[in-house]
Amino acid sequence: MREGALAGRLRLAVVRLNRRLRAQRIDQTVSLTQIAALSTLHKCGALTPGKLAAKEGVQPPSMTRVITALEELGFVARSPHPTDGRQAIVSLTDMGRKFVEETISVREAWLDRKLAGLSEAERETLAQAAEIIDRMAGNE
Repeated sequence: MREGALAGRLRLAVVRLNRRLRAQRIDQTVSLTQIAALSTLHKCGALTPGKLAAKEGVQPPSMTRVITALEELGFVARSPHPTDGRQAIVSLTDMGRKFVEETISVREAWLDRKLAGLSEAERETLAQAAEIIDRMAGNE
């Protein structure tokens, strides 16, 4: 198989799987952008709005709107920065943490059901592919 053909097939497969996983949500009123910000806070811990925006690849004003909406939902809280009075620290609340963990659980349950329909050899192939994709993504 040509490298370009493999690259195209892999890209489409990853995009389609990601789209299906993202569709597995417990609350359709929370946007995917908001879920992504919550997930980053869950993974990285408390961050300044600027650092959160950088990690999410969005402009700070856009992240400010996301944080405000999440704060109104009770999923995040802002606290004063310990050394820079001009900044705040954004962290998950207990309700936000529970929401992220439930979202992860719903997505993994969907994926578990899909994996259960595969043969052992196919699951082993996917386990190897997951390691390779992690290396390609720089998550060694």
